[in-house]
Amino acid sequence: MSDQQRTLESFGYQQELKRSVSTVDLLVYGLVFMVPIAPWAIFGTVYDSARGMVPLVYLIGLVAMVFTALAYGQMAKAFPLAGSVFSYVGRGVHPVLGFFAGWTILLDYLLIPTLLYVFAAESMVGIFPGSPRWVWALVFVALNTVVNLLGISSLKLANRVFLAVEIVFVVAFVIIAASALNGGTIPGAEWGATPFWNSSEVSGPLIASALSIAVLSFLGFDGISTLAEETTGRKNPAGRAMLIALFVVAFLFVVQTWLASLLAAGRDSFGDDAAGNAFFDLVEAASSSGWKTAFLVVNVVAVGIANAMAAQAATSRLLFSMSRDRQLPSFLSRISARQVPVAAILVVTGLSLVLVLFFVGQIGLISSLVNFGALFGFCLLHVSVVVHHLVRGRSRNYLLHLVAPVLGFLIIGYVLVNADAAAKIGGIAWLAVGAVVLALNLRAGRGAPSLPAEEPVEVGRS
Repeated sequence: MSDQQRTLESFGYQQELKRSVSTVDLLVYGLVFMVPIAPWAIFGTVYDSARGMVPLVYLIGLVAMVFTALAYGQMAKAFPLAGSVFSYVGRGVHPVLGFFAGWTILLDYLLIPTLLYVFAAESMVGIFPGSPRWVWALVFVALNTVVNLLGISSLKLANRVFLAVEIVFVVAFVIIAASALNGGTIPGAEWGATPFWNSSEVSGPLIASALSIAVLSFLGFDGISTLAEETTGRKNPAGRAMLIALFVVAFLFVVQTWLASLLAAGRDSFGDDAAGNAFFDLVEAASSSGWKTAFLVVNVVAVGIANAMAAQAATSRLLFSMSRDRQLPSFLSRISARQVPVAAILVVTGLSLVLVLFFVGQIGLISSLVNFGALFGFCLLHVSVVVHHLVRGRSRNYLLHLVAPVLGFLIIGYVLVNADAAAKIGGIAWLAVGAVVLALNLRAGRGAPSLPAEEPVEVGRS
């Protein structure tokens, strides 16, 4: 019996999910979840908000999210369970607080697939004018459900294929952009470092605004933690994969947005009409309409299939974990012969179908609700690091167990406080529903699991 199996059993669980996910698989999964080509669709909007300094926005995001990634790494090492912040906060601080952490992050995870399907359907209508959005949404939902039901091996293979395609197009864009800059294809476009720092445009409010955009751009790396019970590694593979994925995707974001900003040739803004397709228009200006179409298709595949597939997997694992701990209906923890949470996957599919029809054309509202769920969960995560390691474990590693989580809490808290009003209203309403669910659970004798017997935290160790 491996160390990982004994660890899982020490928390009172049996090994039900298939252990076949390596650290490399986790890294690939995290990269697919964050989408290496994510800046393509929002480049114009971020360019306008950041006064052309798009790569600076992503550098700020990297610095901001490193603290949260470190917090995830510390808690994934202490509690290598599938429940993500539900398990970390519940076992690191208090079961009731853990329920609310899981409940709020559930808002994020349940709506992410919906948001991605809506995005992808809109893009497909752009490629095939006149086609119904709901048909494309159904196609994407069906494809992702089939792959997830086939098992973790199918998911791993699909992730590697999709990541390879995205990386190929990242390289293609680098070549196209470099050739255009060297050849003077776009008048006024030339090499320079202004997109990283333009002293005449940088200001406090601009940096604050960029922080909000940047933090939200990196949501997704935390999904790696939901596969913790399916890993083959013995030395905190989830924690390591989250940090590596964060730095890799940040590098790809920065390189792509720097080159795209240079191709913009110093323009002040794109305007509302041009912002949505700004990146693809720059690709066309630097190469041809054929390349623009190819990039649009890859963007749709990355969002509607690859990213949504990873999101569905993460959501199903969270539902599985909360159901196993009797915080959600018991059928959600049912495992198939392929060792995947089949009931949870099908529930995510059903919810996605309903929510897609309800939220069509309301991308802004879905995005704001997704952000609230993630940010609230992150704040509780940082609290759990301090309580579990510093207070209970008497750790002397003040950098990892006090300084980093406090800074992470302040950064995420700032973004949460300044979030859109609709996000706050929707988030508070979701918390109220969660309070009712918790009260019903307690009344029925389904209290959150008690704090586990565990190996003591070694003083001074990370």
